[in-house]
Amino acid sequence: MPIQSSDINEKKTYTDGSVSKVTLLKTDSLTLDVYYFKAGQALGYHKHPTGDQMFTVISGAGTFKMDDGKEHSMAVKPGSAFVAPANAWHDLIDGGKGDLIAQQVTKQPAGFEKR
Repeated sequence: MPIQSSDINEKKTYTDGSVSKVTLLKTDSLTLDVYYFKAGQALGYHKHPTGDQMFTVISGAGTFKMDDGKEHSMAVKPGSAFVAPANAWHDLIDGGKGDLIAQQVTKQPAGFEKR
């Protein structure tokens, strides 16, 4: 099997309206995506019924929120790593400067539901 590789900086892209999501690597069981946020952008509350997600903040700052019947929030910055368990409502929000870049690794298939 050949080595799969990609470069976060070469794929960097920003979009108006919604957060830019770029899939860097994908296998049958895992996906590595990177989110590039403009100022104030948010993923919006959503959940993945059958797949955990692990996030790492590459640059910038923001807030990670999770709702399991009670909302929890955490400030995130470069180096922050956190998990959105399968079937948990969660959101990631840029801190207002438009410099948040975060990567996620997701178990596949994960499913997707928007709140």
